[in-house]
Amino acid sequence: MKSRATWLLLALIILPASAAAQNREAAPNTLTKEEKAAGWKLLFDGKTTNGWRGFRREGFPAEGWAIEDGTIKHVKGEGAQSLHGGDIITVGQYDNFELRLDWKLTPGGNSGIKYLIDEKMVKTGHSGLGFEMQVLDDEGHPDAKAGHDGNRTAGALYDLIAPQKKAAKPAGEWNQVRLIVHGNHVEHWLNGVKVVEYELGSPRLKSLIAQSKYKDIPGFGEVRKGHILIQDHGDEVWYRNVKIRELPAN
Repeated sequence: MKSRATWLLLALIILPASAAAQNREAAPNTLTKEEKAAGWKLLFDGKTTNGWRGFRREGFPAEGWAIEDGTIKHVKGEGAQSLHGGDIITVGQYDNFELRLDWKLTPGGNSGIKYLIDEKMVKTGHSGLGFEMQVLDDEGHPDAKAGHDGNRTAGALYDLIAPQKKAAKPAGEWNQVRLIVHGNHVEHWLNGVKVVEYELGSPRLKSLIAQSKYKDIPGFGEVRKGHILIQDHGDEVWYRNVKIRELPAN
């Protein structure tokens, strides 16, 4: 039978090691051994803009975006001045993948995560077109009440499919995203809740596009491989823990 002193000594040895392991797992912009073994790769190293560039630009925007405290931050600007650096995209393109990241907004903020982005869909400017998982302060931004039946609220397939449940946290808190594109099947997850599920190219989706703001855009919804995009909507927003793993084709 171990003495009380022995148990205390074991606690001093084991607990710090356990806490350290938990900290390693929770450290932003890092991968655990398990994640690496499962094929995950960081899309943001927490320090540089490596792997990212401006939409329809050769390099990263000179203004409007910054790397700050381990995040990719969109800078709002001072007073009435707006720093519109344009959308940013991954250098790589993806078709079958699982994407994870964290985002948070200031009150009244608006942004978005777009995927399957083809730069040829846009002829001018630095704003991309494509499927978008909405990033929004539902309580403070008027877009939450626009569209139809909540299809512009946080987690929605923007202007197309409303979230099945409200899962966004209040402005200023971190939200966790899981986005899956596998074959024609797509899922949006927000804070552990599956909020949107649909099939690319399905009659349902084509009908929704025909009733949306995208109805007159040739080829919208037909791209099957493209960049991942973070939207510049002019507001202050932060992203971190951006990671991806490619999935086998169906």
